[in-house]
Amino acid sequence: MSIRDVYVVDAVRTPIGKFGGALSRVRPDDLAAHVVKALVDRAPELDPARIDDVVFGDANGAGEDNRDVARMAVLLAGLPVSVPGVTVNRLCGSGLEAVIQAARAVALGDASIAIAGGVESMSRAPWVLQKPERAFPAGHQQLHSTTLGWRMTNPRMPAEWTIPLGESAELIAGKHGISRERQDAFALASHQKAAEAWGKGLYDGEVVPYEGVDLARDECIRDSTSMEALAKLKPSFRQEGTVTAGNSSPLNDGAAALLLVDEDGLRATGREPLARIRTSAVTGIEPQLFGLGPVQAVRRALSKAGKSFADLTTFELNEAFAAQSLGCLAEWPELDPSLVNPRGGAIEIGHPLGASGARLAGSVAHQLAAAGSGTGLAALCIGVGQGLALVLER
Repeated sequence: MSIRDVYVVDAVRTPIGKFGGALSRVRPDDLAAHVVKALVDRAPELDPARIDDVVFGDANGAGEDNRDVARMAVLLAGLPVSVPGVTVNRLCGSGLEAVIQAARAVALGDASIAIAGGVESMSRAPWVLQKPERAFPAGHQQLHSTTLGWRMTNPRMPAEWTIPLGESAELIAGKHGISRERQDAFALASHQKAAEAWGKGLYDGEVVPYEGVDLARDECIRDSTSMEALAKLKPSFRQEGTVTAGNSSPLNDGAAALLLVDEDGLRATGREPLARIRTSAVTGIEPQLFGLGPVQAVRRALSKAGKSFADLTTFELNEAFAAQSLGCLAEWPELDPSLVNPRGGAIEIGHPLGASGARLAGSVAHQLAAAGSGTGLAALCIGVGQGLALVLER
C-alpha cells in the first residue's frame, strides 16, 4: 500500500472569545458548524458530498457538545447527510489529534477529502451530578464543574499526579529556575506579537467571525498591558508563587477547522494547497509535569521527518502557561526562540481546549503559505501528562 501525500487546502477559525464573553451565548455545536460551513463556502468548486469524513476534537463533551459534536456540525452546517463525523478527545491536544487522525485516513487512502478541527465552549461547560450508587439518597449531592481540570478523580490515582494545572506550572518554574519576571515578559511579548499581527492583517485570511456576534478579533488581547500591570497580579496557585492569571492562558470559547485532501481531492477543490502534512508524534510524561509533554514529542516528530530545529521556518507552541512554554524552550537549546509563536500565542489569543490544536496547525499552514516555502511545527502539552506534535512543510 502506497502512502499518499496529504495537503492542507485551507484553514479557518473563529475569533477566540473570553470566558463569559462575546461567544458565550453560542452553542459549541454551532461554533463547530460555523467553521465547517466556512471551509466549504471557501471552496466553491468542491462538491460537499465528496467529503469522506469530518473529525473534530472536543475536550469536554459533557454539555451541548455531547452526541458526537462532529456529526452535529455536519448536519447544522447543511452538508449532505451522507457526510459522516467523529469526535475525538485527547484533552488539550484534541484538535491536533483530529488533524492527525484525518490526515492518517487520507494518507492511507481511507479518505480523499476530510475536514478536521476542534471546538470548545468553556463558558457553556455544564455542572454535572454523579448518579448515586443507590436510589433516593437522603443527603446533599455535589455538582462538579466541567470547565477545566480534575473532577470525580479516581482515588487510586497518586496525589502528585492530580495536582491543579497551575501547580504543575509552578513545579516547572522551580525545575528550570524560571522567575516571575521572565514569565511576565514572555506573556507581554505574546500580547504584543498578537496585537501586531492583527494590526498588520495577518489573521484576515484565517479568522471567520461568527454572524450576529460583535467580535472581529480575539477577545483576550490586551494591547495596553505592561510589565508594571502584570507585576501587580497576585499569584494564583501559591501564596509566594510565580504563576498568575497574567502569565497563564485564559478560559475561552472557539472553533477551528482545516480542509485536508490527497491529489485527487486537491484537483476537486481547484485550489493551491497551503502546506503538506509530513509527520506527527505523541509521547507521555509524568502527569504532574504535563507542561513539558511536547519536549520529546517534538524531537520525535522532527526525527521522523528527517528534520532538525535548524530546518524550521515557524513553530506554534501552545502557551498553556508562560512557565510551561519557557520550560520547553529550556529543553530545546538548539531552537531559535524567535521562531516560536510569531503571531502571538494562547496567553493572549486564548486556549479553547478542544480547538487549540487545530488553530495551531492552521496557523502554521497559513504562515508557510505566506513564506512560500519551509518547515513548520505545531505542538501542545496535554493534561494528565502527554505531548503532541505535527510537522508541516511547503
